[in-house]
Order: sequence, then structure tokens, then C-alpha cells
Amino acid sequence: MSKNKKIQSKIVNQKSIDFLENYLNNPSPTGFEWEGQRIWLDYINKYVDESFTDTYGTAVGVINPKAKYKVVLEAHADEISWFVNYINNEGLIYVIRNGGSDHQIAPSKRVNIHTDQGIRKAVFGWPAIHTRSGKEKEENPNQKNIFLDCGCTSKEEVEALGIHVGSVITYEDEFMILNDRYYVGRALDNRIGGFMIAEVARLLKENKKKLPFGLYIVNSVQEEIGLKGAEMIAERIQPNVAIVTDVTHDTTTPMIEKNVQGDLACGLGPVVSYAPAVQINLNRLIVDTAKDKNIPFQRQASSRTTGTDTDAFAYSNMGVASALISLPLRYMHTTVEMAHIDDVDNAIRLLYEVVSSLEADKDYRSFAK
Repeated sequence: MSKNKKIQSKIVNQKSIDFLENYLNNPSPTGFEWEGQRIWLDYINKYVDESFTDTYGTAVGVINPKAKYKVVLEAHADEISWFVNYINNEGLIYVIRNGGSDHQIAPSKRVNIHTDQGIRKAVFGWPAIHTRSGKEKEENPNQKNIFLDCGCTSKEEVEALGIHVGSVITYEDEFMILNDRYYVGRALDNRIGGFMIAEVARLLKENKKKLPFGLYIVNSVQEEIGLKGAEMIAERIQPNVAIVTDVTHDTTTPMIEKNVQGDLACGLGPVVSYAPAVQINLNRLIVDTAKDKNIPFQRQASSRTTGTDTDAFAYSNMGVASALISLPLRYMHTTVEMAHIDDVDNAIRLLYEVVSSLEADKDYRSFAK
């Protein structure tokens, strides 16, 4: 029995938590998201009228698929990872990033190397402190000097395990609940978003909510390497409105400058973003909904771009009214990303209420000639 069984919250129920745990623990590296997408679709299919995937693995559940007016509710499914880049004659493996993997957290981490023969275990090795002492300047971990040790002593032995250049690597770390207060694990960025939009679909179904438009619940791939999945699916769906979910930084922990990153904290509610890609009137509707429904929220400003799939949807198809609702996250792009349980509940509630308030054929322009 899972150690997380006792935890429940106002919106997220035990069945939801079981899904979240299974979904987060399953590897879903950029470009290799299929297994995670199967888990996500198996959960959401009960709450939608139909579903489909595209060539690269973006998964979509649709409510009212025949409706002409289309609203997208979106998250991204991929997690950061590594690729095998070079295997030396001594059997040590050097890597390159697949997405924004952090080299500084790698030493001493346990990993899974994904091969056609199954998972192979390895560790990111690092010289012992005894061998580094006395040096004038210690060398810090960087992408050129971190390496994997899979217990082999030659390149041929490594290759016999099915490991080759291009094999993808993910961390072992799995989901837990910390102090009855935080969801913790790797890849909350942004499979926690995929979880939240799936929960919106569940609430719509359970509350027998009838929508006057088509709702496309989208779990995009390849966000971590440049919003590529969102770009592809935006062209396919051609929505009228897109509401994107992602994570943003909790700035209350050490070594983060609030005057640069903003003043945001876990536990104070989801974050509404202000940026050129965020359509001002759609954003006002989100803020007004939060105020009307007494849902706590925070505000964030982004210069030029949001850096999320919001940008891909906003600038597609001659312009799509788009907005971003983010979840505050501690320790992004590590294996111990932390999201507050209350923030997840409130983000789901806000997304549900916003979707419930949207009108078909709504024109979000401030004026038209």
C-alpha cells in the first residue's frame, strides 16, 4: 500500500492522488513521452467524448468535438533528461542535455538508462572529497566533466547492455508527500499541469457541466526544448482560446532575487501572468473569476515572452486569445520539485471556474472596426 494513502484535499481525491503518483513516477523524457501519455489518456478518457494523439505524441481529450468554437486547456507532458553522448574505453558515459537539465545536481544521483533491452541502472560519479582537497581551486560539476558509471570496465561491455549514443537517461527519484503539505518529486514541471487539467475534465463530468463550445484538453510534448509540441497541436486544432498551465518559481527560498524573479510563494495560490502573449481581456476574465469565487491568486510579469506554451498558442493561426495560469514551484529542474497541495487545489478550482464561465463565439478584442 502506498505511503501516501492518507492524504486527501478538497478537490483532489484519493483516486486522483493514485493517478498523480503513477503518472509522476513514470519517465516521460522529451521526445519519449508515449508511456506517460498512455497513463494520462487512460485516466482522462472516462471524462471526455473522444481523444487522439498526434505524430510526436501530444495527447488530447475532447469534450463537444463537433462544436465550431474551440477552447484549449493545456499543459506539457515532457520532463528534462539526458542523452548518452560518448562512451569512453573505460566504460564511463558522458552526456548531453535533453532539455534544461541541471549539471550541478547530477553528481551522486542514481539514474535509469532506457534501452531496447529494458532499464539499465547507473550513477553519476564524482571524485571523493579526499582526492579534491589541497587543490588551489576545486572544479565544479559542469556538462563536460559529469559522467555515468554503470559498473562496466569497457566500452564493449556498456554496449552489450544495449546502451548506445542517443540512449535517454532519467533520474530514479519518485513521488512523495512532504509534511502533509507538499507534493514532491521530479517532473512536477509540468506533469502536475497535466494532472490539473485532467482533474478539470473530471469535475466537468462529475458536475454534469454542459459547455457551449468544444473543450480540447491538451497534454503537449517537447515543451522543454522550445514549445514544439504546442506549436504542432495549435496548428491542428486551430483554437479560438487557449488557457495554458505551467509552473513558475517560488522565490522565497535562498539565493533568489525577488527584484528580478518577482515575489511569489507556495501556498498563496496559483499565479496569473502578465506578458505580451497574454491577451488582456481574457486575463481580466481570469482575475475577475478568481475574485468572484474567492480563489487566492498571485501575479507575475514576464518580459517579452512567458517561456511557456502560451507563446506558441498566442502567436499561432493569426493570433489566438491566450492566457497563463501557473503553479508556484520550489527547486525547479531538480529531482525534489515541490508544489503546495492547496495551490494545486486552487489552480484546479480556478481553471474549472474559468472554463465554466467562458462563452462561445466570444471576441476578446478591445475594439473592432
